[in-house]
Amino acid sequence: MSFSEPILASWLLIACGASSIVGLFLGLMQRPWQALLADRGQQHRWLAASVAVVLLWQLRAQSVDWLTLHLMLTALMTLIFKAPLALVTNLLANLSLVVLGKAGWPLLGVNVLITGVVPIAIMVAIWRIVDRYLPDNLMIFLFVCGFFGAALATLGTGLAGLGLVMLGATDPEAVHLAKEYALFLPLLMPSEAFLTGMLLSVLMVYHPEWVATFNDHRYIDTK
Repeated sequence: MSFSEPILASWLLIACGASSIVGLFLGLMQRPWQALLADRGQQHRWLAASVAVVLLWQLRAQSVDWLTLHLMLTALMTLIFKAPLALVTNLLANLSLVVLGKAGWPLLGVNVLITGVVPIAIMVAIWRIVDRYLPDNLMIFLFVCGFFGAALATLGTGLAGLGLVMLGATDPEAVHLAKEYALFLPLLMPSEAFLTGMLLSVLMVYHPEWVATFNDHRYIDTK
């Protein structure tokens, strides 16, 4: 879920923009470019994945002018490249919508917040729980992070968008429409979960070293 037209109050747009800037700043503080500069193969993989995400975001369902539904792949990017690079990819995808005229500049901060910062934070929290507290089992990692994590991240995006509309929509009718759109979340959640889990399972089988959050020695070699 992302916004296409500014139906939120100005103060809320500013607050969301500030929150997105803070999230991007915290991500860039981890210096994700160091890993890219040290590994040419990762450079190619991240650029190819980012282009694929940008293209996928152009396929959107939209019945009202200001709100759209689309697959994000934010959870998958977080698992493969970790949070900072996933957030940069999300920023590039949102910038592409702005450049192509599918979203206004004032909405950039809002969309980065609900489609980037929120789902990435959820995904990181789930990954840390799996990494620290659950048994070192490949299927646990795949299903909890890949399937359940992606579904929960999608739910978080939808609820964040709905919450923003209820908090500061300038059009009273927008609240009703947002609630109607929220009914489609049960359809988006399994779609995002299936696509994320399927691609993650392929990578874990053929190229586990490409998944930055997955330790093949820990989950496979020691078994």
